[in-house]
Amino acid sequence: MLSRIAESLFWIGRYIERSDGTARILDVHLQLLLEDPWIDEDTACRSLLSVMGSLPPAGVDQVRREDVLSRLAVDRMNPSSIAYALTAARENARRAREIVSTELWETLNTTSARMPRRLQNDRVHEFFQWVRERAALAVGIVDSSTSRDEAWQFFTLGRSIERTDMTARLLATRSLTEASGPSWTTILRSCGAYEAYLRTYRGMPSARNAAEFLLLDRLFPRSIIYSIQRAEECMSAIDPRADRVGHSNTVLRALGQIRNDLEYRPISEILSELPTHMDRVQKVTREASEAIRGRFFPTQAEPSWIGEIS
Repeated sequence: MLSRIAESLFWIGRYIERSDGTARILDVHLQLLLEDPWIDEDTACRSLLSVMGSLPPAGVDQVRREDVLSRLAVDRMNPSSIAYALTAARENARRAREIVSTELWETLNTTSARMPRRLQNDRVHEFFQWVRERAALAVGIVDSSTSRDEAWQFFTLGRSIERTDMTARLLATRSLTEASGPSWTTILRSCGAYEAYLRTYRGMPSARNAAEFLLLDRLFPRSIIYSIQRAEECMSAIDPRADRVGHSNTVLRALGQIRNDLEYRPISEILSELPTHMDRVQKVTREASEAIRGRFFPTQAEPSWIGEIS
């Protein structure tokens, strides 16, 4: 497969997942600002922008909910925003048009064309739901109509790495500030994990169990461990040369190290320093993405978003 095509498929997967994850995080936190009058809006909004790798608007003393929406939802020039991700997914599909199916192209093209330039305050939740539905539609088309060849592997590799990063960001928002962090029930619901959690633990969410589920559950597709394992499987399928001693594949080495660190570290220790551990997960996804770029797309500059490289 041409490196140009492989790179486009990889980034289509990442951008679709990024739009979905950003919509979930914003939906949770902006709703929380509306429901809790005691939250300091400026502190919460600045912390949220920081977690999402975006800078606050220049020359603004008090960052408001509307500023976050403008910056992370509809700003087509900000690489952290939903609008940018949807547009970039469509452009990468155009570059790989000879491989991308007609159904996927039409879905991404329509989604990008219908992306609003402004949001009404009373329609924000509907917008986030629309973004999630369009992302689910695109992923469903790929999963149901693509042969499990290198094209599917690169697409799924991109999705898995991005999902690892976005779940880590979502968990990091739990500790933004003591006053503005969402409850574990809210976080589970934002991941679509609440019902799955109840079936697994048969009880109301506790900090330990909810964190354990979203970090370490090997069966839930949005957990960090599941996403890392899926990325490792795709990487092994793309580059099947096995090493008898250790791993010379830098991508597998980076993913394996963070997976082992999470699996064998006590959950209480992870919880006590949750932002630090989630920062480490995000750092590994950046390293893995850079290693993939260097190995498979050496002639192309890496598409990145503000704050991705610290």
